[in-house]
Amino acid sequence: MSLMSKIEDLVIRSGTSDGPKADVCEPGAPATRTKAFKSSEELGAAPLIWNPFLNRGTNFTPEERRKKKLEGLLPPAVEPIELQAERVMLQLNEECHSGLEKYELLSQLAASNVTLLYYVLIHNIADLAPVVYTPIVGEACQKFDRIYRQALGMYFDGFNQRGRYREICDNWPSHNVQIIVVTDGGRILGLGDLGTNGMGIPVGKIQLYVAAGGFHPEHSLPAQLDVGTDNKELLADKFYLGNKKNRLSGEEHMAVVEEFCLAAKDKWPDCLIQFEDFQTEKAFAILERFREKFLCFNDDIQGTGAVVTAGFINGMKAQGTPLKDARIVFYGAGSSAVGVATMIAQLLVKEAGLTFEEAKKHIWMVDSKGLITKKRGDKLPSHKQQMARDEDPPLKDLKDIIAHVKPHALIGLSGAGPSFKKEDIEEMSKYVEHPLIFPLSNPSSKAEITAPNAYEWSHGNAIFASGSPSDPYCYNGREFKPGQGNNFFIFPGVGFGAVMCKAKTIKDSMMLSAARALADFVTPQQIEQGQIYPEAKDLRACAATVATAVAEEAFRLGVARIKKPVDLRGFMEYRMWDPEKPHLNASTPLTTPRTTPKGTPRATADMDFPKHKPLA
Repeated sequence: MSLMSKIEDLVIRSGTSDGPKADVCEPGAPATRTKAFKSSEELGAAPLIWNPFLNRGTNFTPEERRKKKLEGLLPPAVEPIELQAERVMLQLNEECHSGLEKYELLSQLAASNVTLLYYVLIHNIADLAPVVYTPIVGEACQKFDRIYRQALGMYFDGFNQRGRYREICDNWPSHNVQIIVVTDGGRILGLGDLGTNGMGIPVGKIQLYVAAGGFHPEHSLPAQLDVGTDNKELLADKFYLGNKKNRLSGEEHMAVVEEFCLAAKDKWPDCLIQFEDFQTEKAFAILERFREKFLCFNDDIQGTGAVVTAGFINGMKAQGTPLKDARIVFYGAGSSAVGVATMIAQLLVKEAGLTFEEAKKHIWMVDSKGLITKKRGDKLPSHKQQMARDEDPPLKDLKDIIAHVKPHALIGLSGAGPSFKKEDIEEMSKYVEHPLIFPLSNPSSKAEITAPNAYEWSHGNAIFASGSPSDPYCYNGREFKPGQGNNFFIFPGVGFGAVMCKAKTIKDSMMLSAARALADFVTPQQIEQGQIYPEAKDLRACAATVATAVAEEAFRLGVARIKKPVDLRGFMEYRMWDPEKPHLNASTPLTTPRTTPKGTPRATADMDFPKHKPLA
């Protein structure tokens, strides 16, 4: 019996379910809750307000308090959610003196009142996305075992629970998980192996899948695979939350991932699994092994590829450079860089009429040893071989490589910190009036160049975007607003679109459609002004656009498993959860005044979807 067959047999034998499989296209239905979850609602009193998915705090009405046995357990005041949110923002702005303190406050809210957390995030997404995700989440992961208060997801032990993952999945309170973000903590951002401290990344991404993408909070799962760590500091740390064992490798590691995927898919057949922050070689191997078996994708490889491709499309528009003429240098050759390079090559095939081999000739990749060529003399890992150059000289210095290539775009995905020097940018500016400069490594401390240096050294001519937010910068009396090439413009919409159309798998062309949809979300007027990415405040509308494009491509390819709606955009928006949509909050409705203007039409729960009205 093969390893996969043995694992599959274990999964089938270990799983027991206390409820029916739920339709993934019906988010928010009370029937999707497990018996244990429902019992806290039925009991009322303390068990109810201790359940973060059910608790609404001071938002409960006097009638609800009597009926649910909450009298005496809450302050007398009955508050609309707007006032509750105002208090949270007051605490964030006046009581929290650092980004990490804001992160801790929001984590506390996630553990006590999920509805309020997402109301706050949705209405303040531009200000709070950098707190729950990059750059603050990087510091939070480094200190995760120190600031830990309560689990906000699931942990799967690779040493002591093998063979029981399917049984463990039954402990989660929902029969209808739609989105899972899973990591093994092997390569957290640019910070390396953080083991179970990496759980901050799935938690933060799930919060954006909900707040930006529209997934229902009850159907969204952060997951951590504990396969050990090779980080000596963590192994010696008494507060470390994982097994103090060295990291599993090879088939042992793959067996853990495989059992998790099989268990998750048996429990929640229509869910999407997003792989996150696995070490480069493992990331490619896992994606290759499972991409045609399960609905899954790797955001470091494919999501980064899509978001950078979108910025590249608009950057070339801003330069006036035809795609067929573009030359790109990548500084860094890990999973993210190779993913981006591959997607840009696919873009050149689709939109510039090149073959894939011709498209690869427009791309030069640089690692710690210099320009990657087939004749360099070292043994290249498989993921680097695809983009290795044939005839180029063995150059090591970035300035020399820039002089040789004369690139239109310089993309940093090395995680090495400040690496682009003044002479590099000046050399690039000799050949391109408006060089495209993307230092995309996260967190900010790992970025290859800062926005001020990019603008100064290019004399205000750079088209700039970084992975984490950068402050506006004034040069020669002109204010520049740096773009943010962050994956949060892509992954929420990709996930939501794929899940809601019940895609069998995620194909490369679906990711390319996401990239093109993101690029087109930015108007020609904005591009003319040097803006190549949307603003973070538009994340939710952007996600709806990307989701629609992904689903449209899934229908074109024949991998969607529902009948195509006449109004696909309306279908998506109708199902995008927020606390103020009655048809998605049947069991936990807000019962006090809302911000929605009086007279705004509401769709009833028995309708397919309302007539499409675009998100603002």
